[in-house]
Amino acid sequence: MTESWALSGDLATLWVVLACALVAASAVLLVFELRRAGRSRRGAAWVAGSGLLALVALLAAVLRPIHIEERGASVGARLVVLLDASRSIDLPGDDRRPRREVVSELLPKLSDHFAGVRTRWLSFGSEPKAVDVAEKKTFEAPPELGSDLSAALEFLAEGTDERPQAIVVVSDGRLDRPGPERTAAHVEHAVAGLEVPVHTVALAKGSPPDAAVVNVRMAGAVVAHQPVSMTVEIACTGGLSCDQIPVVARELHLDEKPVGRASGVAELSGGRATVDLDVTLDRAGKRIIEVAIESPDGDAIPDNDRRYLTVDVARDRVRLLHVAGRPTYDVRALRTWLKSDASVDVVAFFILRTHDDDVMATQDELALIPFPVDELFTVHLPSFDAVILQDFDARPYGLSKHLRSLARYVKQGGGLIMVGGPNAFVQGSYARTALADVLPVELDGIGRADGVDLASFVPQLTAAGRHAPVLEPLITLIGRALPEMPGTNVVGDVREGATVLLEHPERKTRDGSAMPVLALGEYGSGRTIALTVDGSHKLLFSTFAVGAAGRAHGAFWDALLGWLMRDPRFEPARVSVAQGCVAGEPLELEARAIFVDEGAPAEVVVARMGSGEEVARQQVEIPGDGAPVRVQLRALSAGGYTATVRLTRQGRSAPSRYDFACEVGGQEWADPRPDPDRLAIVSKQTGGVAVDASGIDDLPLPRAAQVVAERRVDPVMPPWAWTLLAATALGVHWVVRRRVGLS
Repeated sequence: MTESWALSGDLATLWVVLACALVAASAVLLVFELRRAGRSRRGAAWVAGSGLLALVALLAAVLRPIHIEERGASVGARLVVLLDASRSIDLPGDDRRPRREVVSELLPKLSDHFAGVRTRWLSFGSEPKAVDVAEKKTFEAPPELGSDLSAALEFLAEGTDERPQAIVVVSDGRLDRPGPERTAAHVEHAVAGLEVPVHTVALAKGSPPDAAVVNVRMAGAVVAHQPVSMTVEIACTGGLSCDQIPVVARELHLDEKPVGRASGVAELSGGRATVDLDVTLDRAGKRIIEVAIESPDGDAIPDNDRRYLTVDVARDRVRLLHVAGRPTYDVRALRTWLKSDASVDVVAFFILRTHDDDVMATQDELALIPFPVDELFTVHLPSFDAVILQDFDARPYGLSKHLRSLARYVKQGGGLIMVGGPNAFVQGSYARTALADVLPVELDGIGRADGVDLASFVPQLTAAGRHAPVLEPLITLIGRALPEMPGTNVVGDVREGATVLLEHPERKTRDGSAMPVLALGEYGSGRTIALTVDGSHKLLFSTFAVGAAGRAHGAFWDALLGWLMRDPRFEPARVSVAQGCVAGEPLELEARAIFVDEGAPAEVVVARMGSGEEVARQQVEIPGDGAPVRVQLRALSAGGYTATVRLTRQGRSAPSRYDFACEVGGQEWADPRPDPDRLAIVSKQTGGVAVDASGIDDLPLPRAAQVVAERRVDPVMPPWAWTLLAATALGVHWVVRRRVGLS
């Protein structure tokens, strides 16, 4: 039991202070009066004593003191231990051991040192999380790509749980927040209202010898076919000697080796340097860029010598190469539509004669421009976003020798559309060529004599076609009925992984399936479309097109080109990485279906860039309300990856693709130097103690908390008694004053 005295608390603090001030002023005035009156020492003493007694009685009557008795018990102090779970604690420490091992060694030491203290253990990265360290020999919290101590302190300050008496932070000091500048001010803001000491334990003091790519910045938006400046910051720390370090930037592709985009040499001064590289990317969409340096001798952390950037490449205009064999109605309709679209930059060629034609004139008398096949398909091919080959025979115009280059162009991210006609597909000399492997349909086993079927027919929508976003604009305008086509090119089976949207109502392929009329496919990093008819102009001018006012033709081709350019409007599903990818740690993908009212089964495939090696394949059920489904994958190694999702409910949809990269340490490993000075500032600002890993015993123990179970408050006297006492004391003082001759 404890006893104490206090005031009644009826008056606010301001009034208590005012009452005390008035009593003190009255006492001063009384002394001043006695000194001026010149009375005997004995009389003055009686007046002063009675006056002071009256003032005290009057003040007591106003404040009314009370007596407090408390019964209770003390409980262990409340302590919160914040353990740094960022990726940086996997870096080497002072003795080349990972800092995570140092954390594991500190866990039992902290538990023993704070025995009897109620301890709450939290890890912090991007946000604080509860961790179970009971009887654990290792710190097993998964590494995170951030280290936000301020967020953890704000979480404790704003929480509704019991406030701790102290906080202990175990970290290497390499923090996102508070930053290296104005650390004290940031800490003061984070712990506002908490008012507890924050002790810190530094995991390391010295930096390992290391050369690293610290940061990569892109100057402005990245537009296809236009150079952009890339600034690479490089640093050597830990006493590593660096003078010149080669730097290279490469673009990753699915089935191709990385393509070099820029290179340079960093001239280091004071252990740091920046290199500006001019990079030109040919394809729009997400691109994975690898920036790497050549590791110098003695580099203790080679994993931070390369960084991966996911770059969103925009396009100013879609640049198309349209090559047609002859100016048919279908060719003219497509060329006119392409020319009318301000977002399309089209280079179009009509082939009006071949080298075998006898024009009965010399070359210098001909006004026609020769077809620049060699120049287009060697020098300028990478500058185009897509190539349209419409009713075009490769052999007479010298294109055959460039088909391998055209196939490689698609594999590296270009688009290709082959449109039917008397000189397309098998009739166009494309069978058994490198380009035949690119198309989403097979051409083998079909002779030139059987390469065209001139019988009219009406294409039929497949199950996938009825639900494909790429045909939704067309179906919205004209419904599911399609115009009659004046024949078709004959093609074989659809290739594995390709999607058939339109099929022939009667013709069959060798495996007995309906012959594809419109098929979509992927090849490497690019996309391909096969349209076996040359009658799409009937969507523009025909009795069938009147109902849609000719708009169906533009809607059809706009969607095909949009899908070819990976426009999100025409993707049936979307896949993305939920929380970023850390090499060596489990990965979580998010997949969602678009334009699907009901749930749909889907297949998610992940392949490694460069080799095309499949590293994961899972069957999932995607909700139809647009909600994502989370796909758990095993840990991946560092590098670039491609994730694709394909719906399988109504036929196999065209796959939707997402490129991403996994890094070992990311920005957390860009600067491996620990920062114990920043931890010391945190402790100093909050009244805590900063120690290293060997100084756990120097951490002060928080005081035990007192829990009150019973509290009794008794007034010393009732209010009327205090009033009577004050009145009596004032009366006595008045009598004494009169006796000594004071008024």
